[in-house]
Amino acid sequence: MSAKTFDLTARDETWVKRVLPVLKLVAKTYFRSEVRGMEKVPDGGALLVSNHSGGLLAFDVPVISVAFADEFGADRPLYTLAHDLIFTGSGKQIFGKVGFLPAHPKNAVAALRSGAATIVFPGGEWEALRPSSQSATIDFHGRTGYIRTALEAGVPIVPIVTIGGQETQLFLNRGDTLARFLRLDRLLRTDTAPFAFGFPFGLTAHLPPNIPLPSKLVTEVLDPIDITAEFGNNPEHDEVDQMVRKRMQHALDDLARARRFPVLG
Repeated sequence: MSAKTFDLTARDETWVKRVLPVLKLVAKTYFRSEVRGMEKVPDGGALLVSNHSGGLLAFDVPVISVAFADEFGADRPLYTLAHDLIFTGSGKQIFGKVGFLPAHPKNAVAALRSGAATIVFPGGEWEALRPSSQSATIDFHGRTGYIRTALEAGVPIVPIVTIGGQETQLFLNRGDTLARFLRLDRLLRTDTAPFAFGFPFGLTAHLPPNIPLPSKLVTEVLDPIDITAEFGNNPEHDEVDQMVRKRMQHALDDLARARRFPVLG
C-alpha cells in the first residue's frame, strides 16, 4: 500500500488503549511531562501543528497523545503524520495500529475530513536534530505544506510548542553538510547527520541513538487559528506560515524564560 492510499482504518482502538498506559507512565514519570491548554483543541477535524524536539527518539508525540487522550478519551481518533522510514517492514503494521500515517498531503486531508485531529511536525527531522543551543527556536525549514493541507481540509490549525526535548542529549550540530556529502537526502530522505553526545554511546554521528536523558517536557497548546477568518478566502501561504511561527515562537520564548535549569526544568 503506497503512502498516497494509506488506510485510515488501520488504527486499532484496542491497540491504542493498550499502549496508552505505557506511554503515560513514561511521559509522566520519566519525562515529568506537563501539558497545558489541550482543552483548546476544537471538536472535529483539527490540524495540530507542533515543533519537533528530541532527535531520533523524540518523545513529543507520545506526550501530546497522552494529554489528548486524557482530555478527550482514547476513543477520539488522533493521527500522527510521520516520516516514511518508520513504515518500513513491520513498522507499517505496528505504527499504523496506533494512528501513524505517512506524511503525505492526501493522508492528512483524508484524516482531517474524517473528523479526526491530526498532528504534523513541519520541521521534521531538520528541527528535531537541531543543535541544543537552538532548543528554543521554531524552525520549519521553509516548509509550508501544512497551510495548504488545513485549507484543503477546511479545518483550523492548533499550534503546539514543547520545550525540553533538545536537552535529552547534547546536540552539537545539525550535520547538514555531512548529510549532503553522504547523499542522505537520496538514501534516507533526510537533510541531517548531526553529532551528539549522550548516554551510553557518548559522541555519535546520528547512529546509534543514545538513550534520552529524563528532561522535563513542558507543552503549551495555543488558541486555534481559523485561516479563512483571519486571512480571507485566498490567503498567501507564506503570510499565514509567518504568523503561525511567530505565535509559536512567542509561546516557546515564554516557556524558555520560565525554565530554570536544563533537564531538571
